[in-house]
Amino acid sequence: MTDRQKVVLIDGRGHLLGRLASIVAKQLLSGQRIVVVRCEEINLTGSFFRNKLKYLSFLRKRTNTNPKRGPIHFRAPSKIFWRSIRGMLPHKTARGKAALTRLKTYEGIPAPYDKMKRLVCPEALRVIHLRQGAKYCTLGRLSNEVGWKHGEVITKLEQRRKIRSREFYDRKLALRKIKAKAAQNAAADLKPINEQLAKYGY
Repeated sequence: MTDRQKVVLIDGRGHLLGRLASIVAKQLLSGQRIVVVRCEEINLTGSFFRNKLKYLSFLRKRTNTNPKRGPIHFRAPSKIFWRSIRGMLPHKTARGKAALTRLKTYEGIPAPYDKMKRLVCPEALRVIHLRQGAKYCTLGRLSNEVGWKHGEVITKLEQRRKIRSREFYDRKLALRKIKAKAAQNAAADLKPINEQLAKYGY
């Protein structure tokens, strides 16, 4: 399996929407498979009120004769982020469609991604790129205000996941301490064997 075929798992928490979307779009076009989780924790620059007004203005844009024809207004944070990336891709060409199929976006961290290593993009982190004291809001709060109905469910599931993760980490630390203690107790017995192995380069 090549590096491009491996899935890159990005944790969206604390990233700026536009910066992260542009990085993801570029990687998708180069053939990388990407999964973005916790899209509800992605940040938008500007105050919440300003961003809400902008999104409500977007919701009013529709086909006058038949609104079903579009544009389609997504409410879920994962779909809003997905649509932002789609706007940065040539999605009507074969290359752009193929790139878009390599992207998956989720609210929360569903299985099996909850047991995989998550990465961040330093070029898109809010704490690095947004001036201290500047206003910002989260995509999840904006979605709740414009019609997304699953915010409470995602919050409950995330609380359960964090408890499970904490328990797993505590067990891992305890096991590591036991292994270290066992190695220390057996160090005297293993010393001649280790010296023999060292002669052969092990």
